[in-house]
Amino acid sequence: MTTMNLLQNPTRHLFFTGKGGVGKTSLSCATAITLADQGLKILLVSTDPASNLDEMLGVSLGNEPAPVPGVPGLFAMNIDPESAAEDYRQRVLDQMEPDASDQDRATVREQLSGACTTEIAAFDEFVGLLADDNPRFDHIIFDTAPTGHTLRLLSLPKAWTGFLEANERGASCLGPHSGLKMQEDRFRTALECLGDPARTTIVLVTRADRGAIREAARTAGELSELGLSNQMLAVNGRFVPTDPNDPVATAFAAEQTKALAELPPALQSLPRDEVGLKPFDMVGLDALRGLLSETVTGPGSEGSKDDVTDPDLPGLSTLVDEIAASGKGLVMVMGKGGVGKTTVAAAVAVGLAARGHTVHLTTTDPAAHLSFVVGADAMPGLTVDRIDPEAETTRYIEKIMSTKGRDLDEAGQALLREDLASPCTEEVAVFHAFSRVVGEARSSFVVIDTAPTGHTLLLLDATGAYHRQMTRHLDDTAPGRMVTPLMRLQDPAYTRVLLVTLPETTPVSEASALQEDLRRAGIAPYGWVINKAMAITGTRDPLLGARIRGEMAQIERVKRDCAKRVYGLDFRPVAPVGLEELRRIALEE
Repeated sequence: MTTMNLLQNPTRHLFFTGKGGVGKTSLSCATAITLADQGLKILLVSTDPASNLDEMLGVSLGNEPAPVPGVPGLFAMNIDPESAAEDYRQRVLDQMEPDASDQDRATVREQLSGACTTEIAAFDEFVGLLADDNPRFDHIIFDTAPTGHTLRLLSLPKAWTGFLEANERGASCLGPHSGLKMQEDRFRTALECLGDPARTTIVLVTRADRGAIREAARTAGELSELGLSNQMLAVNGRFVPTDPNDPVATAFAAEQTKALAELPPALQSLPRDEVGLKPFDMVGLDALRGLLSETVTGPGSEGSKDDVTDPDLPGLSTLVDEIAASGKGLVMVMGKGGVGKTTVAAAVAVGLAARGHTVHLTTTDPAAHLSFVVGADAMPGLTVDRIDPEAETTRYIEKIMSTKGRDLDEAGQALLREDLASPCTEEVAVFHAFSRVVGEARSSFVVIDTAPTGHTLLLLDATGAYHRQMTRHLDDTAPGRMVTPLMRLQDPAYTRVLLVTLPETTPVSEASALQEDLRRAGIAPYGWVINKAMAITGTRDPLLGARIRGEMAQIERVKRDCAKRVYGLDFRPVAPVGLEELRRIALEE
């Protein structure tokens, strides 16, 4: 293992992206610290709505660069989407004519209250940093949101430019498009900067496993289509066993080697760095400094094969039995990207179907890995599909045209269809599809594999907004006439929310934060699933043994502080794929 090649002659901007859970934040932090330790001035920025830079660096961060104690020359910040959205709304309002009425301003503010405004505002903050030639910093390092969210942000300049060129009405779901027109040059400049190999390096972060590699290859292709071909590959968590007689360790290493030997063509041609798996959790400056070190030194790195203990967690079979007892209902599987939500959702659905129930398994995740995990084989009682944003948008547009557009003349229909060409229409269409699926659980089981946390919370925001809109005009004397999707999610007899995490500090912290967000929305999670628990495997490899000690601390933390119901799924060198593997997980303890 060697330190990352990109550190030898780094560009001004380093842009870390990849599937959730592969270690983007760890590598971006370690890179920033390494460069700062060389005497350079570094700004580290998170564009992830669920950022955990604060916990990893041990400092409270906000919307402005803050010095990181213990690392002279390093500053860090989080782009706060809500704060950015409010600033953006104010800039658009400032563009209105001085004689605009209070009602006009209120109408525009309402138009600017949607999820798309939040996304484009956050991207605008990001653009401002790209355009900043302030010599205060030698390098700016971006720790991005999960891949699907990042690609959406990167495609916004093209999507909105096309929409603005075609839309001459002066209004959209983002308010007067003059507010967007003033951003066009900034967006165009941002894409030019991102695609310039002299100024920017895009680091595709992956693990040496097939799922993460497949996602990295997809990302590489989509970035190239945006003109961003200045990429390199960083393989995180490369494992070399220290005990050749340990079957878990040797199988783990062999599977990694095989996955890298079969890299897709889109990744084979890229410059590549490999970073070794460390025996310690990536939290704190000592651990982050140790990540790119040639040695394995770091907090708690002295492993022992004699202190591996059994975490005593019931398996998914127990969980599925509990869910099956109700005979019907909604199961929502949620969590940070990369923790194994799709595997857990698929196993629960297969387990329910194996017990004789009718089950609809679907996903709201734009990356849509569900079909890969389940495989092509059919199973009695199990229906597998996904909420396809493109198909749902087409269906939604045609529905609106056949209802609201039915009584319009030809010119009016053309204007309505033009409005519906807005990228925001997709969010509305996906919400309607989500609501439709939630309603199916009245008579059967519905299991939803949700998108990474940030996107899911936007969807729940839409659910809440719809709830408030629909109940605002209800007659107080006639309660119970309407049941909104949010009310179904809040009903523990109807919905069981499962939070999936890994037995590591940051994923547990993020799942805990998500749980608090859900509780504020009146949604109480049913239980937690701790996935990829090395402690359950029985391995005695010293490096893995050291990691297990950290796992046990996090498992006890979840039991003590987070959940009354906690289930476990053991680490497997090869991710469970196909009905037989999923059935085995869901039926065996």
